[in-house]
Amino acid sequence: MKCICHLSQIPVRREASDRSEMVTQMLFGEIAEIIEEDKSWLKIRIEYDGYIGWVDKKQCINISEDDFRKIGASPLCLSAELFQTIRLPSGSGMTLVMGSSLPLLAEGKIIFSNNIFDFYGSSVIVDDKSKNDWLHYAMKYLNAPYLWGGRSPFGIDCSGFTQIVLKFCGVKLLRDASLQAEHGTTINMIEESIPRDLAFFENADGKITHVGIILDDQKIIHASGKVRIDSLDHEGIYNTELNKYTHKLRLIKRLF
Repeated sequence: MKCICHLSQIPVRREASDRSEMVTQMLFGEIAEIIEEDKSWLKIRIEYDGYIGWVDKKQCINISEDDFRKIGASPLCLSAELFQTIRLPSGSGMTLVMGSSLPLLAEGKIIFSNNIFDFYGSSVIVDDKSKNDWLHYAMKYLNAPYLWGGRSPFGIDCSGFTQIVLKFCGVKLLRDASLQAEHGTTINMIEESIPRDLAFFENADGKITHVGIILDDQKIIHASGKVRIDSLDHEGIYNTELNKYTHKLRLIKRLF
């Protein structure tokens, strides 16, 4: 069985309980495979990144195998502004956040599972040209609050931020920083890095736990407390507000 997120954003939890931690989010229009059911909960595998977790049955709807294939095969179309409104089949409105998928959008309408949604906002079809716009989308998230498992301007974590920004570029990333570090080509020296490279950082145990996007002038944009811009050197991220290094540099990767 397959399902789709038909709400603005929903939590995906580690266990089948509202008290369980949120490990990621699904945004409107994202699809998943149902791999297990438990009373009012569904265990899903998100199609985009393969992430597995639990969602409340009330927060997604089933779609046919045919719709699932059509959505998966169609060009990726995303909501391109921080907040936009979509009209539900009931006629009421709902806010979509940037990065939401707009599956099978045609002439202002999104149709799946016999539901018709009206959308007349700003959208972008992801293609090779999208790679040039990475900074534009990254900067839109500036000052978004940090939220563990978050993927939206209402709250986002470090790897959710890099995943969504690169989603606009047509570069598919896994969900967690440690997994994202397995992508791309390693850059041996920070002096050889270029804007848009990803920098990864380790904790005291040597585990990769943080990621950000390198900017010009030895700067980095990343989610730590909020999406912010800090200084970067061979040692790591230096926070001028705290007057100290906050993250130890582990490696740099180039993905496009």
